[in-house]
Amino acid sequence: MTNPPTSILRLAQAVGISLFAFLAYSADKPNVVLLLSDDQAWNDYSFMGHPHVKTPNIDKLANESVVFPRGYVPTALCRPSLMTLATGHYAHRHGVTGNDPSPKYAERDSLLYNARRAQLISYIDEFDTLPELLGEQGYLSHQSGKWWEGNFKRGGFTHGMSRGFPQKGGRHGDDGLKIGREGLEPCFEFIDMAVEQDKPFYMWYAAFLPHTPHNPPERLLKKYRDDHPITIAKYYAMIEWWDETCGDLVGYLEKKGIRDNTLIVYVGDNGWIQHPERNGYDARSKQTPYEGGIRQPTMYSWPKVLKPEFRDDLVSSIDIFPTTLAAAGARQPDIPVPGLNLLDYMESGSKIPRDAIFGESFAHDIADIEDPEASLLFRWCIQGKWKLLLTYDGEVNRYKSTHPREEKRPQLFDLIADPHEKTNLASKHPRIVKRMAKMIDDWYPVTDRKVLTRFK
Repeated sequence: MTNPPTSILRLAQAVGISLFAFLAYSADKPNVVLLLSDDQAWNDYSFMGHPHVKTPNIDKLANESVVFPRGYVPTALCRPSLMTLATGHYAHRHGVTGNDPSPKYAERDSLLYNARRAQLISYIDEFDTLPELLGEQGYLSHQSGKWWEGNFKRGGFTHGMSRGFPQKGGRHGDDGLKIGREGLEPCFEFIDMAVEQDKPFYMWYAAFLPHTPHNPPERLLKKYRDDHPITIAKYYAMIEWWDETCGDLVGYLEKKGIRDNTLIVYVGDNGWIQHPERNGYDARSKQTPYEGGIRQPTMYSWPKVLKPEFRDDLVSSIDIFPTTLAAAGARQPDIPVPGLNLLDYMESGSKIPRDAIFGESFAHDIADIEDPEASLLFRWCIQGKWKLLLTYDGEVNRYKSTHPREEKRPQLFDLIADPHEKTNLASKHPRIVKRMAKMIDDWYPVTDRKVLTRFK
């Protein structure tokens, strides 16, 4: 272990803290690794009961984790979902509701379009990000894979791979998207450096997997080719490729002797249902508020602290931000986040005191970057077994077929009896609809971007 600065030694002596105690506290801060799947359905894992997909490494991690099969993301699109993980806020609050400004109002790569892209990226500057808050505790941090908000330093990472807009190809990860598909050496080198410097670290591993292009290695594709349509076979093989990289990364933590004091958080950015005939997603999955879009099993694995178990509590990816900060002994941000710190409940095994979770869906293309409601499509609430979907008339530019919005009335589903949401029960339970609609209305406080930037 490296020697602490003289100033810290004097401070420790002044307050009666032994050097040994100080060093023990410093060494006790966990490393944190975020494993972020990209475009994968909630049930496309062996441990979730899939009859064909093989995910042995993630299954092993599940057996070492506190697992929430009923985990969710509040927005089923990658950029808003990732921004929520970085800031701890819902999309209507952090302002990045879609992937891009709408090209309907400004031609792509025009001065106006790029100015709007730059304004969107600037929204992250209004918040304390997770890497920044961990950095206050001495953490090094590394970004790889998907990252939309400019250069990795823009989010407070000390190290990273993505150059970011406005550099060429810097839309959603550029050089970072090589991770996993072209090996894990940048991650391994970062871990080596952090261990050598005796620093706790945070790793954002958001590989472009199993995301399209679905071009898996033949050694994996041949396992599925004979029994499935080629589009399905490729998707399944991509999942197994993702699983392999997770195993390689966790294995490296074990090799370095730091696994026991590393908190691994596993979640996906949004769902995916592979279309059987074309290389794309099917209805009611990516971008949508249905279970195929928003449900994502979530895991917390920290061998030194957390006893593995499967839990039926409702959790959301908004909880990852405050939970990670608590594990690291970091401060919570000045602007309060809506998620719950789950650490004490996972340690004690006690029930999470939450009545409901909420979410929202917006169009892929942002009609007005200062007004989230301009492209608002759905708001939703899940309470116990019930899920209520409310439909709104926000503008859709591209991807109209993804959002038919043929059912304008409220949609109520019993997720326990009907997890694939085939039967709308709203007409049979008007009181439940009324109660949950009020809950949604009370949750969604303000949408004026100019007000949000002042946090009033």
